Amino acid sequence: MRITSLFITLLLSLCAASAAPPNVILILADDLGIGNVGCYGSDHCKTPNLDQLAATGTRFTHAFTGALCGPSRALIMSGRYAFRNGSSNQDASTAMPLRELQMGLLFKKAGYATAAIGKWGQLPGGPETAGFDESLRFKGSGVYRSRKADHLEPYWINGEEHQLATDEYMPDLMHQRATAFLKANLTKPFFLYYPMSHVHGDIQPTPDSKPDSKDLFADNVLYMDKLAGKLIAELEALNLRRNTLILFMGDNGTPKGQLEFSTIGGRSLSGMKGSMLEGGGLVPFIANWPGKTPSGKICQDLIDSTDLLTTFSSLTETPLPAGTVFDGHSFAPQLLGRPGHPREWIFNQLAAMWYVRDAHWKLNHLGELFDMSRAPFEEKMVPAGSTDATATAARSRLAAVLAGLNPAGGIPDAGDGTGRHASKSKKKAREN
Repeated sequence: MRITSLFITLLLSLCAASAAPPNVILILADDLGIGNVGCYGSDHCKTPNLDQLAATGTRFTHAFTGALCGPSRALIMSGRYAFRNGSSNQDASTAMPLRELQMGLLFKKAGYATAAIGKWGQLPGGPETAGFDESLRFKGSGVYRSRKADHLEPYWINGEEHQLATDEYMPDLMHQRATAFLKANLTKPFFLYYPMSHVHGDIQPTPDSKPDSKDLFADNVLYMDKLAGKLIAELEALNLRRNTLILFMGDNGTPKGQLEFSTIGGRSLSGMKGSMLEGGGLVPFIANWPGKTPSGKICQDLIDSTDLLTTFSSLTETPLPAGTVFDGHSFAPQLLGRPGHPREWIFNQLAAMWYVRDAHWKLNHLGELFDMSRAPFEEKMVPAGSTDATATAARSRLAAVLAGLNPAGGIPDAGDGTGRHASKSKKKAREN
């Protein structure tokens, strides 16, 4: 009887362990497009750790987010489209109501320890006001070093201001804080939001760059990949890897200055950061949860970054606030290798420009229809008077989606039309 009792106790404990909610790490690379990642076919950049993460996990080929940093991060944190949360341009994303920042709060409600380590500048408030227990944040983008002893870069740890010493490298400091957070939460589920400095400009030498390096961009991509690998190794050393879901993604497409280094099979992508073409919002997206996500799978399902919040709600069995429209669709089944209910379309917006895209067609705010069969390299506009039955059906179908969303009836964009700035009149008023 005693042996039987011990066996039952052991079995119950194993079942409880298997049902434990996963730790979640969301790594957000800055200005990294699909043309900069090896497993997506990059001609120029090497990313061995990300390639291994994809080889032992699932790589998504149709993941979309906003075409600029601020609108993209607002989508991720709120789970709501820009015409709902008011983040259609960079300045607007910093002025969103704090209630839009739901991701940290969701994990807190689910009983998780939470941390935000890295870039926060395009979001309102600070991580400590958005459900994060631990935080390190800095101003702006592309913070790597303090170049002058009399002008040290400020950063904040849990709201307390510090200055980056001239011999410190911000990405390494972020890694140290991230690993300290892991070590402090060995027995409690945790969520780590890790928005990296890499590879946003101004591109600077990394600690691994040779003094005469002629390719600092590739150096930075490789160092970003190295930090991802070090984080994974730390999880393994702490015996946390088995129950940790890692999601790696870019926050928008590759910027103009790096396009020559971002080809795939010798071909340039259509569009770039800040554009409403494919390369503006199409980003690398890799999911890896040992024993859960299928190894080496390539998933072509459409997802957009509003889906993250809904997926996390599903994985943690924690409901989102009632009475608020959330635009995400959970891709939790796809993470587990199941068909799920894939999106039929994704929506993307920047300033007063937007489009809805399904697997084969895209319709934008001007009523222009594009054949996307050769994306991400080509987008072929369909003549307005085309009588092709397939194109006509696609136009009608996507127009109905836009009519249902009604982005023009939401919070209007008050920027200069590019998505980068407030209107000139508002900017002048602030300056005065």
